[in-house]
Formats: sequence, structure tokens, C-alpha cells
Amino acid sequence: MTTQTRASAASALDEAFSIDHLLTDDELRWRDAARRFAVERIAPVIEQDFEDKHFRREFVAELGALGFLGMHLKDPGCAGAGAVAYGLVCHELEAADSGWRTFVSVQGSLAMSAISKFGSDEQKAEWLPPMARGERIGCFALTEPQGGSDPAAMSTTARRDGDDWVIDGAKRWIGLAALADVAVVWAATEDGVRGFVVPTSTPGFTATAIDGKLSMRASVQCDIVLDGVRLPASAMLPGARGLSGPFSCLNEARYGIVWGAMGAARSCLEVSIERATTREVFGRPIGATQLIQQKLADMLVEYEKGMLLALHLGRLKEAGRLTPTQISVGKLNSVREALAIAREARTILGGDGITSEFPVMRHMANLESVRTYEGTDEIHTLVLGRALTGLAAF
Repeated sequence: MTTQTRASAASALDEAFSIDHLLTDDELRWRDAARRFAVERIAPVIEQDFEDKHFRREFVAELGALGFLGMHLKDPGCAGAGAVAYGLVCHELEAADSGWRTFVSVQGSLAMSAISKFGSDEQKAEWLPPMARGERIGCFALTEPQGGSDPAAMSTTARRDGDDWVIDGAKRWIGLAALADVAVVWAATEDGVRGFVVPTSTPGFTATAIDGKLSMRASVQCDIVLDGVRLPASAMLPGARGLSGPFSCLNEARYGIVWGAMGAARSCLEVSIERATTREVFGRPIGATQLIQQKLADMLVEYEKGMLLALHLGRLKEAGRLTPTQISVGKLNSVREALAIAREARTILGGDGITSEFPVMRHMANLESVRTYEGTDEIHTLVLGRALTGLAAF
């Protein structure tokens, strides 16, 4: 699809259910800025970047200049935008590629959010403004090699040695770590799980990009080794104690996924509509057949339901009433339905749907990663089951 075609297709879907009329002028400005960046900067290069496993670091400063990094934070240097505006930006970036929404999530909703929520004034002043500008990259080191769904079993430790802290352990699937200037590292201490602001230049910190990925290939995920990483006492995040700290940051990222996954779904729906109206079989466009129209109608219904759910959660978040259980509803639904839409789109595209001429297989592969990180389908299902029954089945 050409740049103009992508933009017009997105606008047509916006109007199909009048979502625009539920948004403020400021939210529309944020959305349109993100859409322009996604269409004009990411879309022309993303298929080749995915093929080449190439992360375009030059985009980071551009995202910062647009105000997208940590945009929902109220700290100096951050845009202080609303939750819906942030969700719309996530939606547009993931319509181009999940890797770029992931970058914004890791930088803003995880690393910057942790420093904003729990950091000292000195930590905030040192890191947040340059991270918001895209001059510094951050990562969030929680998941460990043995599994990400049970952080209470964390084996990375931090021990006191005089006035210093010394961290030993390993982390896995840490987004951006090999590119990052700072890592927010979570470690078990005698006083429970605590967070530490770790400059990645600290001796003993090693990040290695994970190769062989068939998903998120235009993004960077890493293994981290922490071998006697020595830090001053001031490196600890003073406001975070226990797993509630990292969990609150994960909920920020999960909220962005609710919107973002629907962006990938929208991209698949757009190319399906274009294909249905331009490809002719048996002397007429395939979109003139009942089966294809049923597929498109079902995809549209799930897409619009997902968007309305995302908007509802955004309004709850802005009112200070959004709960972790509600976020689990959104994350579970959005990713699950986005994958279903991507798979149906592939059938409409026929054999061509497996090629890089269309974004569908790339979105499908990326969504398999999105389905796993920030809580698997199974974990979010159990969160909802506990809320319904009062019984934990983890």
C-alpha cells in the first residue's frame, strides 16, 4: 500500500464507527502526529528492517522530538499527555510495527515510569529529561531465564557491601538492553525485591542481543548478565519495595498494548479490504462474494469492539479508576483478537499473504511475542478467574 493509501484506509476505518467523535482535539493531534510518523518514516522501511533484523536508532531522537517518549508522565521534560492520547500513539506505531510500539513502551511505560514513580529527585533529574528527548535509552530488567511468569522466584540478588550494593544474576528477554544507557534492574534483597538504576557502562553489566528470532526482528531483545555489579547506595529506587513496584510499571505497558495490538489488527484489516476490492477471481472482485464479506465484517466487529474497550479503559485510567484486572481484560482481548484478525486477513490474501509484499505475516509473527510478554494469555486468564471466584489458581 502506498503512503496515501495507508492514510486513507486508516481514516476510513476511523469513520466506520465514528471513533473520532469520541476523542478530543488534543487527542486527535497526538494521533495524527503518530500516524504521520508511522506512515512516512516507519512504513517505507519496515519490511526490509524486519528482514535484516535492523533497529533504526536514528528514529529514537525523532520520537523524542515528537514528545512520544514518556509522554504520559508529568515530570519535567515529559509531555504530560492523557492516557487516551498515549494509547492512540501506541495504536498508530503498532499499525506500522509492534517493535516500535514496544520501544515506546519499554522506554516510557517501563524504564521512565519506574524512575518517575519510585526514583529520587536526583534520579529523575538525571535520567528523565534526556530519556524523554531520546538522547538516552532505558531498559527494564525483570524477567529471568527460568521464566517470566513467576517473578517472586527471582534469583538475581543485591547485597550490601559497605555503603555499596553488589548485584549478581541474569535477566532474559530484556528489550533494548544492548542499546540502553541505563537499566532499571530488579533484584532480591534481604528486605524484599528492590529496584536499582544501573548505568549500563557499570563494570560487570553485559547485555547480548538474542538472535534467531522469527518475531520482533526490527527490535532488540537481550540476555543480561550481572556479575558483581557494584553500585552506590544512591542507585536504589527509594520508593519501590516488593513486587508491587515492577507490577505497577508492567500495568502501564500492558495498557499501551491494549491499544497497540488493535493497531496491528487495523493494518491487517486495511490490506484485506484493499485486496478484496482489487483482486478479481471468476470475473469479479473477491469482495463481492459472501464469504469474503463475512470475513471482513467479523474482523471489523472485533476491531471496533477492541477500540471501544481500549477507549473505555483509557477514560477509566484518566479518572484514576483503572484496575489491574481491567487491564488484564484489555490485554487478553486485544492481542487474542488481533491475532485472529491477522490470521483471517492471511486467508483473504491467499498465497500472497505469506510474502513481505503485505504486512500480515509480519504482524502475525510480532503479535505472538506481544501475546507472551507483559503477561501471557494464561496469566491474564487466571487474573480474571481469581477476580470472578476469589480463588487463586496460579
